[in-house]
Amino acid sequence: QVQLVESGGGLGQAGGSLRLSCAASGLTFSSYVMGWFRQAPGKEREFVAAVSGSGGYTKYADSVKGRFTITRDNAKSAAYLQMNSLKPDDTAVYYCAATRLFDYSAIHQGEMDFWGKGTLVTVSS
Repeated sequence: QVQLVESGGGLGQAGGSLRLSCAASGLTFSSYVMGWFRQAPGKEREFVAAVSGSGGYTKYADSVKGRFTITRDNAKSAAYLQMNSLKPDDTAVYYCAATRLFDYSAIHQGEMDFWGKGTLVTVSS
C-alpha cells in the first residue's frame, strides 16, 4: 500500500522560508517522479514542481520559479520542497504526489498515480 505523508506546513511570513517534506512508503521510490501541487482556498489545484526519479531533472511552475526548489533523497524515500521568498499568494494546501512517467503535460494536469493528504501553508503579510 503506497503512502505519501507530507509535513512541514504551518505559518510563514512574507519574505520568509518554509521547507515541506514528503515521506513515501510502499513503492520503489527511485522509480517514481515526485511532484508538489497546491490548492488555495476557492481555487483549483495547481502544479508547483516535479523532480525525476534520479533527481537530475526538475520542472517548476512559473509562479514559483526562482523561489522554490524541489529535491529528493532516494535513500530516505523522501522528497522536499524548499520555499523561499514566500508571498501571501503561496497560501494553500500543499500536496505531494507520485507517478511513474515524467510526462510534463500529464503531470501539469495533475495526472499522478498516488497522492498525499496535504499540509497547510499559510503566509502572512
